[in-house]
Amino acid sequence: MTDKPKLLIVEDDLGLQRQLRWAYEGYSVVTAVDRATALDALRAEEPAVVTLDLGLPPDPDGTSEGFATLAEILRLKPDTKVIVASGHGARESARQAIADGAWDFYAKPIDIDALGLIVARAFHVHALEAENRRLAARGSGTGLGGMITASPEMLKVTRTIERVAGADVSVMLLGASGTGKELLARGLHDASPRAKGAFVAINCAAIPETLLESELFGHEKGAFTGAVKTTEGKIEQAQGGTLFLDEIGDVPLPLQVKLLRFLQERVIERIGGRKPIPVDTRIVCATHQDIDAMVAAGTFREDLYYRLAEIVVRIPSLAERSGDAALLAQHFLKLYAASMRSGVTGLAPDARAAIASWPWPGNVRELENRMKRAVIMAEGKLVTAADLDLAEGREEPPLNLRAAREGADRATITQALARAEGNISNTAKLLGVSRPTLYDLLKSYDLHA
Repeated sequence: MTDKPKLLIVEDDLGLQRQLRWAYEGYSVVTAVDRATALDALRAEEPAVVTLDLGLPPDPDGTSEGFATLAEILRLKPDTKVIVASGHGARESARQAIADGAWDFYAKPIDIDALGLIVARAFHVHALEAENRRLAARGSGTGLGGMITASPEMLKVTRTIERVAGADVSVMLLGASGTGKELLARGLHDASPRAKGAFVAINCAAIPETLLESELFGHEKGAFTGAVKTTEGKIEQAQGGTLFLDEIGDVPLPLQVKLLRFLQERVIERIGGRKPIPVDTRIVCATHQDIDAMVAAGTFREDLYYRLAEIVVRIPSLAERSGDAALLAQHFLKLYAASMRSGVTGLAPDARAAIASWPWPGNVRELENRMKRAVIMAEGKLVTAADLDLAEGREEPPLNLRAAREGADRATITQALARAEGNISNTAKLLGVSRPTLYDLLKSYDLHA
């Protein structure tokens, strides 16, 4: 058993292979002479760095077998740093190797000392990336309901929901479509004393008015044509737990009356039934509509509103969540790159800039869809702005200079924290300031790593 970093040398020249093995005494060296043995060694040893000769049998005088081996290595283990060496058309080979995902390229004849520096740097970068992934894994999913956020605006929302979770009151979540209302509702349920009960969600806008009453309250056998058996409604199914009513603003007025009676008396009657059924269910509802305007217009009952909105939580849009677009983009990129077995590893600078400037009218749902599409469309290891199909966003600057400076500072620091995944040293380097200066800025703007 060795603690030395593992280096895989793929080289069919046994003399050069021995020379390279002797040159790397500080590493645990594994060797291979062709694609099959290289892939076997990759699976068995999982080396962090690979040096790969493109001229492998059965095409020792060409590069086709070497490029095929490179593609297989990155497909099996995308985080591997592959250093490609070739004497065949070095310039063209280098260009293609980097485009195909190689970490670096070195032309033959090989200078052992120069190659040693490239290998050492590859191990260093691999270790840094692995540490970043560990930090991201440790930090992700720890928020309310698995909410991924670093913005003060969203953290304030999650703290509010955590505070009200223990109180058995109805909660109304107000926010645009795609902001994570159901995720927060599920997080509220999980943080409440009702966590062991069921969490039942229903989208009131997705069900025809004629069926919505049956979905909510259930029906008795024979209550209407097609009612061949007694069926519990969603309210009963959530007994002892939480019922999430999404798009509550789409509930028709006649059904609002029946829902109000349940909230007042905590009993329901199924369609076609005459027996009151007591139900202990907590209601959490959400809507993207202007519910106050609906109450004023008479399209939503005021008495029902006050029953449902004992606590009102307003959820900011993605554009209002400083730094979260970059953080979520990285999350979705890793998620879909892994699920699709893609070689995509990160965001190109133009993609980062486009993500930061885009207004995200579809919020997190739009970001997730664009990242999924970008992982599919990306031709290289990095997702570009073209892969995201994003135009450069425009934003009107504020007229107050002090407010503009403070807003720019806050947004830049938050984005740097998101990009560095909360690491203070890396954030300070990105911003070009010292750690003490960064700590002072975090304190003055009430930001947290």
